[in-house]
Amino acid sequence: MSRESEQQAVPTLALVLSGGGARAAYQVGVLSALAEQAPDLAIPILTGVSAGAINTVYLASHSGTFGQAVSDLREEWGRLTANRVYAVRPLNLGRAVLRWMANMLAFHRIPQPSLRGLMDSSPLRGFLAACMDIEGIRRNVSAGRLRALALSATRYATGQTVTFVQGAPDLDLWHRSMRVAVREPITIGHLMASAAIPLVFPAVRLGDAFYGDGSVRQTAPLAPAIHLGADRIIAVSMRAGSPVATVAPPASGDYPVAAQVFGLLLHSIFLDTLDADAERLQRLNALLRRLPSGTSTDGLRSIDLLLLRPSRDIGGLAGAGSIQLPRIVRFLVSSIGGGTVRSSDFLSYLMFDPSFTGDPAVLAGLTKELGISEGLHTPVLWALRHRDLPEPSGFPGPRN
Repeated sequence: MSRESEQQAVPTLALVLSGGGARAAYQVGVLSALAEQAPDLAIPILTGVSAGAINTVYLASHSGTFGQAVSDLREEWGRLTANRVYAVRPLNLGRAVLRWMANMLAFHRIPQPSLRGLMDSSPLRGFLAACMDIEGIRRNVSAGRLRALALSATRYATGQTVTFVQGAPDLDLWHRSMRVAVREPITIGHLMASAAIPLVFPAVRLGDAFYGDGSVRQTAPLAPAIHLGADRIIAVSMRAGSPVATVAPPASGDYPVAAQVFGLLLHSIFLDTLDADAERLQRLNALLRRLPSGTSTDGLRSIDLLLLRPSRDIGGLAGAGSIQLPRIVRFLVSSIGGGTVRSSDFLSYLMFDPSFTGDPAVLAGLTKELGISEGLHTPVLWALRHRDLPEPSGFPGPRN
């Protein structure tokens, strides 16, 4: 086989990272386990959304090897605290609430309040600008180290999921029902838009439109990687692998507190769609394998998926410790029941603190204690080094 034919036969590997607030520290733990086994691993397609987009863009912009990029990313998470992610401005919030109440009493004759998110995300923008070399994306694309970077956000005017793509000039973009791809250089603004949880953080203006968190309407989180040409996908889910591993609810039949309900809503936004999309992909793969040889598939192709997930509930880790949050945030969280065990899922999205996300012992737990490293010390990692990924059987993931 010629050298050119060998290159064409090499499967294209993609990494897909979903959202989840502070839970995205778990992704760093998984990446650390990967990097330990394959420090020179090449991943030409990187896609992400919300907090996962931040991890993705950091990798895409880094000038070093995969192992070096992950090591530096882990250090940044070790420095990340809540006051570097968000701030609550009590006076602004109070004025907006009073204006809203006055508007209701005046039968809407007063202009609408201008509250733009319960929290100010400008600290996160400053943190990302300081720790990322965003121009590194262009350099890596030009050098051929990166084929495509994609992150998604929700366009408020239309409700569409818009995937912003930066990469090689021959990439194919797409336009599907309620999801489109747009080619443009990725900036810190795109990151802020992808991670702007509605109502919690302000919408972000990109061009002539406002955008919010890309997880809100994204029904097919694996699709961008597939559209961009991936044959092999590593995806990181943040949902525990089995119901047995999930934290059991309290025995009492108490009415659910608001924080518990909010945690469930956040799960539906950040956790459910990746698992559902993985199930669809696996069923499609099974169907394609059953087709007689020579049958036209109308462009459909089998995609090998390695879905990694924790064996224990991450929310349980957040609920096991003390609440490490700014004082005003602790007050607001406690007022909706955030101090109870049932609110641990909700807290796990907010606990940007080294005691939960960055401490070396905790990150070790998010890989070893949760059963990730044992799944990576296998022939699959050896095969990834040699760009020959076998059928991904025997790993935590959705079953057909």
